[in-house]
Formats: sequence, structure tokens, C-alpha cells
Amino acid sequence: MSSNKNALAAHEAVDLLKILQGRFEKNMKRHAGMEWADVQARLEASPGKLWSLNEMEITGGEPDVVGIDKQTGEYVFYDCSAESPKGRRSLCYDREALDKRKEFKPANTVVDVACAMGIEVLTEDQYRYLQTFGGFDAKTSSWLKTPDSIRKLGGAIFGDFRYNTVFVSHNGADSYYAARGFRGMLKV
Repeated sequence: MSSNKNALAAHEAVDLLKILQGRFEKNMKRHAGMEWADVQARLEASPGKLWSLNEMEITGGEPDVVGIDKQTGEYVFYDCSAESPKGRRSLCYDREALDKRKEFKPANTVVDVACAMGIEVLTEDQYRYLQTFGGFDAKTSSWLKTPDSIRKLGGAIFGDFRYNTVFVSHNGADSYYAARGFRGMLKV
């Protein structure tokens, strides 16, 4: 890493751009009509966002472009790994849930890790949109951004793909599982 916490060294940026370009070209159905050169130019102008994409990559998220924000014109990246990112599993939902656990506390929380990475946790709608590109989380599950009304009651939601169907369900926010992580979103 470079000395700046949220910037990549030049060789790291080049390596990441090659990975992202390869994934972009391999999965054109996720971003039909878009050109890699335009995406790359935006990424090169946003070193902090490139750093966040690298964090998504090194934790197993396999980020890829899934659209353009119609209001801002920003490219939208989601974690597109087949299963919930391995480097972001065994986390309870948020700090409040972690603090309430008496024993067997996980190392961290979904909300804290996402914040440290500079990304947002996918919402239920975003997760369902991701699933239009394939059956993600067929063996795992992913925490989703939980509405305040559910979180205030101690719960949190997660999604998975079983029986050719996207399911969204619930757990206590303090629970954590080896097969449940979270998927992130970043706009560049």
C-alpha cells in the first residue's frame, strides 16, 4: 500500500484496473452499451473510490459495473462474486448488536466494515436487482441494509438465492454465521 491510507500505489492501481477491465469485458450483460474506457477514465480520476474497489476486490467481492445512476451519471459497482464475499463473513449487523452480545463476539460488524471500506451495504431492492444477472448466494447469504423500523426491534435482514428464488429473511442483528457476509455498492 502507499503511505496514503485511502490511495493505491501506482502499480496496485494498474493491477486493479486490469482485473476490473477483464471482469467488465467478460460480463457485458451487466452493463450493456457501456464502454470500459469511460469507466476507466472515471476510476483514474477518483483514487479514493479506486481504493474502495480494491478493498471490495481483496475481500472477495469481485466488483463490477451494474448500471449508471440516472440522477448523477455515476457508474454503479456491486459485489458480483457468486457467493457472499469470503473476507466479509462472520460479522454481526452493527455496533449496537455487537455491544449487546455477552460472549462469542464476532471480530467486527457489517456496518463498521462497510464504512471502513468506503462502500454501502446493498439494500433489498439492490440485492434483487443484482439477482437479475444470475443466482448469487446459492450456498451463502448476505446481510442487507436493514430498515430502521426492523433494526429498532433488534432485527436485521439478509438475502439468499434458493430454489430459483430470491429470499429475504431476518435474524437477530447480533447473530453471525460463517456463511453469511455482505455485499457492497459503490458509485464512481
